Amino acid sequence: MAAMQSRPIPKSASPLMVRLDEASKTVLSKAAELRRISVSDYVRTVTVAQAQKEVRAAGDQVLALTPVEQLAFWTALQEAPRLTKRQKNLGRVMRGDA
Repeated sequence: MAAMQSRPIPKSASPLMVRLDEASKTVLSKAAELRRISVSDYVRTVTVAQAQKEVRAAGDQVLALTPVEQLAFWTALQEAPRLTKRQKNLGRVMRGDA
């Protein structure tokens, strides 16, 4: 695997502190190691790209979901909702049954 080069950091860049639990730090370190870049470069590369994608999607009024979020959304759409007694009564009123 070829080493990936990160872009130089502009002098106007400002630091950003993020607090992470140990498991998150470990997985970020492993992911950065796979790309052969620093954790800071990994976070900058991946996070900024993801943020840009989400901002573009919002501008286009499109939902941008991760595969896990897509599955959760699909599952929620497939489950039949359980109506409350008041919702059932409202349905009868709206249909003219009550």
